[in-house]
Amino acid sequence: MRLADTPAPARAAGQADVFAAATAAVAAGRDAVAAVRGDLEFEDWPAPKRLAPHAVALAVTAYRDGTEVGTGKLVLLHDPACPDGWTGTFRVVAQVQADVEEEMAADPLLGEVGWSWLTDALDQHAPGYNALSGTVTRAITEGYGAKADDPLMTAFDLRASWCPGEDNTEIGGAVAAWCELLASACGLPATGTSALEPRRPGERGQP
Repeated sequence: MRLADTPAPARAAGQADVFAAATAAVAAGRDAVAAVRGDLEFEDWPAPKRLAPHAVALAVTAYRDGTEVGTGKLVLLHDPACPDGWTGTFRVVAQVQADVEEEMAADPLLGEVGWSWLTDALDQHAPGYNALSGTVTRAITEGYGAKADDPLMTAFDLRASWCPGEDNTEIGGAVAAWCELLASACGLPATGTSALEPRRPGERGQP
């Protein structure tokens, strides 16, 4: 058989089908969260084009009493070549930013507790994850000179990536975990509970 006769288009179509199913799983995860959370607003976000052959992205904004209190972005990458450092053909890249109280932003335990919000959410919604890595940033911004009267700004920023289990349920679960992380960082209520203050460092075991 000549090289030109090999069924490359069929293989390409197969990979397209795999990514299409994963994209549908992302949408299903988003819709499942939106059905039970009125405090999160989703929108499509342009996926980066150079990280992998296939990518899809979402953005989310969190609100408390109509006021924006946090944002997040999630990208699902798919590379059939399984790049170095990946444990499968998919990788999730997620970011969450939230306004926090000055006391929380200054607490050195915030990074550890914030990371636990992510791992707890993944353990619950997408336990097949592998190769998890990321950072947590605690930011306190003060104004000086002409900006001396600007209010103090304090923020929490978590960026992470991981390889989800090779299952579309795991991909949908990754979206749910990302949203739960944002809700925890913003002090939003868990589904079916009343509003909570943002969890403070040392309160990991509390709801």
